[in-house]
Order: sequence, then structure tokens, then C-alpha cells
Amino acid sequence: MSDSGYRQIIADGMWNNNVAFVQILGMCPLLAVSTTLVNGLGMGLATMATLVASNGLVSMIRQVVRPEIRIPVFVVIIASVVTVIELVMNAYFHQLYKILGIFIPLIVTNCSILGRAEAFASKNAIGPSLADGLFMGLGFTVALVLLGGLREVVGHGTLFTQVYLMFGHGADFLTTQVIPHYRGFLLAALPPGAFLGLGLLIALKNVIDQRLAQRAAAREAQVAGPQPAA
Repeated sequence: MSDSGYRQIIADGMWNNNVAFVQILGMCPLLAVSTTLVNGLGMGLATMATLVASNGLVSMIRQVVRPEIRIPVFVVIIASVVTVIELVMNAYFHQLYKILGIFIPLIVTNCSILGRAEAFASKNAIGPSLADGLFMGLGFTVALVLLGGLREVVGHGTLFTQVYLMFGHGADFLTTQVIPHYRGFLLAALPPGAFLGLGLLIALKNVIDQRLAQRAAAREAQVAGPQPAA
């Protein structure tokens, strides 16, 4: 694949076709665990690892799996990858694993992962498939981190609460009281706050896209110059 092809994969995963902001997929973990930035980061990294590994494995076997059984095979691959990630998190990030709870094994049911395996990895070589999994997962992780950070600031006035869950107590200095003497806003920590926060982030992305489209149209009009009179 050419450099332009990889650039398109990066742009699609991070912005143009972002799993959370454009496809609106994977809403269960996005809304359930994004109560803090650290929770969102942990869930996002687990999902990204699943996307990368499952895309790579599906691409490797795409020539030998019969079309009639490809979906069950893809599900088995994804479930196996998630099981390994769940065991690793339980061993090395046990407290975070307990907080995320059932949503780690539920990564298997995230339709965006099966969707990328079917739509991209089963039709492309391993290099582009790994890149697609990486940047689709990274885009989803960014969405989780942004939503978790927004809810944490509005709900508690802090950032990087319980950062030790991922980086150990040596990273406790990252915990910041963004709003001093803040009494908290309960709605932001509840499920309705997740919906409101996600809606605000999607609206912000749409505004940015609209501004970029207007600037691109203005540049094209400037390059084309004035149209001759009929």
C-alpha cells in the first residue's frame, strides 16, 4: 500500500470515520466506563489491542477461511484475543480490571471490531490491516479519554483521579484539582451525563468539519478565480 493509502487509514480512524463520533458504535463501554479519564484510557487501550490483534490474525488467514464460515471464525478469533487481554489486565492491572468489570469481556460484542475484520482485514494485507486496527482503536481511545476527562472535570473538578491504577503510585503527581473547592456535579457522573457529554463532543466535531469544508470551498473558489460573464 502507498503512503497515501496509509494516510487515508490514519485520517479515517482518527477523524473521518471515527468509531465513536461518526459510526456511533461501541456505545456500551463508551458511556458506561468513561466516568474518569483513567477508566476511559484503560478501556480504550484494551479495545485498541483487540482491534490490532484481531485485524492482524484475520488478515493472515483470509485466504484459507471459506466464505460461508468466515463470521463464526472471526468471532472465535476476537473472543480468543479478548480472553488473553482480560487475563493480562487481571494479572497486571487488577484494580482497574475490577473497576471495568464486565465491560472487558463485552469487548467481544463490540460490533466495530467485527465490522473492521469483515470490511477491511478480510480483504487487505497484514500491514494495512494492522494500521487500520491501530488507528481505529486509537480514535476510539481518544473519544473515551475526551469523554472521560470531560465528565471527570465537570463531575468532580479533577483530572487523572486514580492514575495509579494504570501507572502506579509514582504517577500520583499527575492528579490535578482543576476546579478548586468544587462541590461536584452529580449528573456528569451518571449515565445521562455520558449521553450529554458525547453529544457535545459530536457537535464540536461537526462544527469543526463544517468550518474545514467552508475553508476548502473558499480556497477552491479563490484558485478558480472569477467566472466569466455569460
